[in-house]
Amino acid sequence: MPVGPCYKTGMIIDVFSDPVCPWCFIGKRRMEQALELHGLTGKVTVRWRAFQLNPGMPPDGMDRADYLALKFGGGERAAQVYDAIRHAGKGVGIPFEFERIKRTPNTIKAHRLIRFAGRSNQDGAVAEMLFQSYFLEGRDIGDDEVLREIAAKCGLDGDETRAMLAGNEEEDTVRKENDFALSLNIDGVPCFIVENRYAIVGAQEPEAFGPIFDLVREEERLAAGP
Repeated sequence: MPVGPCYKTGMIIDVFSDPVCPWCFIGKRRMEQALELHGLTGKVTVRWRAFQLNPGMPPDGMDRADYLALKFGGGERAAQVYDAIRHAGKGVGIPFEFERIKRTPNTIKAHRLIRFAGRSNQDGAVAEMLFQSYFLEGRDIGDDEVLREIAAKCGLDGDETRAMLAGNEEEDTVRKENDFALSLNIDGVPCFIVENRYAIVGAQEPEAFGPIFDLVREEERLAAGP
């Protein structure tokens, strides 16, 4: 697993995701429900890992209509796909506003911001704000100004964030994480890796996490001895 923040609180879950993936937003909510169901809220270290669904996206992104035409062959097919996602979102309290999205961004800078925020344990907060900004407000999360606003809302230093975005800081780490995911045959997200051993692929229902949580806790009990 790529080197991450050197903090640990109980169980570790590495989440490979992309901020422009609606199922990743849904998966985040379902994971949080699973943690609550099993009394693990606040007792698990969640590390956000980079995966780019559109690695060939132009650096400045592209018009949303053009993107949908390339990905789905047009708006009608896209509407069918997003209707299903919208329905799933309602089940976890996410009121997707796909119509507000005018531009599909390249997410390399968003991933860099997540990694940067991880230094101060704010990667989860930034990931959440990226999802909300894109899917609820239709904002361009490839734009530096938008990313700086998100960073400020999460308590990150403004000058440090500006300098990070202006350069290529964390870019190599992001690309290595993406390559690492591909080496694990992860070809879609979200993907949750629990304790570096057990994978939950896709935005599974909260119940899907239970057997793995129980297994890890039993392993910890046995390792602790009588």
